[in-house]
Amino acid sequence: MKNLNLALLTAGLLSTLPVMAQQQNTLIYCSEGSPTSFDAAQSTTGTTFDAAAHPIYNTLIQVKRGTTEIEPGLAASWEVSDDGLIYTFHLRKGVKFHTTNYFKPTRDFNADDVIYTFDRLSNAEHPFNKAYPAEFPYYKEMSLDKTIKTIEKLDDYTIKMVLNNIDASFLQTIAMPIGGIYSAEYLEHLLKTGKAANIAHEPLGTGPFIFQRYQKDASIRYKANKNYWDKENMPLVDNLLFSINTDPAVRAQKLQAGECHLMAYPLPADIPNLKKNDKLKIISAPGFNVGFLYYNTEKEPTNNAAVRRALDMAINRSSLIPAVYGEQGQAAINPMPPTQWSYNKDIKATEYNIEQAKALLTEAGYPNGFTIDLWSLPVQRPYNPNGRLMAELLQSDWAKIGVKANIVTYEWGEYLKRSSKGEHQVSMVGWTGDNGDPDNWLGNLFGCAAVNGSNHSRFCYKPFQKLLDEAKRSADHEHRIKLYEQAQVIFHEQKPASPIGTSIVNVPMAKNVEGYKVSPYGSMQFKGVSLK
Repeated sequence: MKNLNLALLTAGLLSTLPVMAQQQNTLIYCSEGSPTSFDAAQSTTGTTFDAAAHPIYNTLIQVKRGTTEIEPGLAASWEVSDDGLIYTFHLRKGVKFHTTNYFKPTRDFNADDVIYTFDRLSNAEHPFNKAYPAEFPYYKEMSLDKTIKTIEKLDDYTIKMVLNNIDASFLQTIAMPIGGIYSAEYLEHLLKTGKAANIAHEPLGTGPFIFQRYQKDASIRYKANKNYWDKENMPLVDNLLFSINTDPAVRAQKLQAGECHLMAYPLPADIPNLKKNDKLKIISAPGFNVGFLYYNTEKEPTNNAAVRRALDMAINRSSLIPAVYGEQGQAAINPMPPTQWSYNKDIKATEYNIEQAKALLTEAGYPNGFTIDLWSLPVQRPYNPNGRLMAELLQSDWAKIGVKANIVTYEWGEYLKRSSKGEHQVSMVGWTGDNGDPDNWLGNLFGCAAVNGSNHSRFCYKPFQKLLDEAKRSADHEHRIKLYEQAQVIFHEQKPASPIGTSIVNVPMAKNVEGYKVSPYGSMQFKGVSLK
């Protein structure tokens, strides 16, 4: 009875959404999943960044909306020393932190907040980390823990960062959500009141929207930050509501019924019907994403490169891609999309060859095949519109070489946590690029520093890593291209993962939505968006 009452209550709330939108100038986004935490620094997932980073926090450097270009954020300007090791940031004045029902700031943003934020990320002995232990995988995956040597406050609005080595992608990296600046005053308040863990569900930043409340797996409510500093990207609605539903068909129904204004990740098969609806429009853009099968290189039998190559060779992509992606995707060849600079065009697609795959298994000591667990995505992602269908097709393909795949899945947050820690044999995950640099693909997904984070293969291979390290520390663009092209060759020789597909990004929305821009990095951002 309790569950029934809850369902009726939820249905009642949802039925009022169109009325709420009209009365309160509320933009409603049909989201595909729940954030893992509102402490965005702990996450590596786009779902969490969309809900907990982009609306609430700002970074020193930000990405210009709808582009890959960086521009001033909380840092109004900056200089870089001739040797590329010293970055001096001049901070923006007059930036207000959010006032919420759980905290009212007494001062504006300043250098203390930058120092506190980065110290928390880098220092396990930081008092806040002692009170609320947390891991910041993205900070380590992007090697910021090794790159940043010191951060010094020169005055209230000037920060100097000294690096241990040249990092060609440093500015792009700190423009990512991991660089979101927290209020030192608020975190100190939580610390003093014994409520440090509240940062995970009571966030407070300087961003375009102010967090109000979260109903787990149902909705997130924000109100516009009328004091937002970025006058060119102001919130243009009074309220923002994330309506969460993991079923893309339900999201499409709600969009067509007027219960939301935008939706995440429609099924490829639904695109034609959505295009026929004269109340809707669809903005499309090439996807900067790749869906992968990650092979755990630390567990049998996928710790054997011949096994990994055999599994990859047994995937019938000519059937799988049209079945899963429809006309909204293409087969992926390399561990980065073709639009990423340094993409190795000389590498050809893996040949589908059952007999050769069987021969590789025999060579590896498995002439009769084996049984393996295949983890299927529990949610829809831009790089994989239908994890369950993909898993079933892979199960059928691998059966032809004597490999029995048991399909396994978990709730999305649990799935990511377990896969990051290496509990899987084969897991289905993927990536949308964050900063336009090749290291965000090769290093962040297959580098040694990303093990226990986004490196779900747990691949740490010295010849590969040596190329990545040299490339990241080089200021010579052409040299970096050659190094990353070589790294892609080694990737295919070792096959820590199978690139599967790259999708077109489609964002269906009501016709009265104006100002929305598709992010090349796949994020859903609502500053500058209005309802006509």
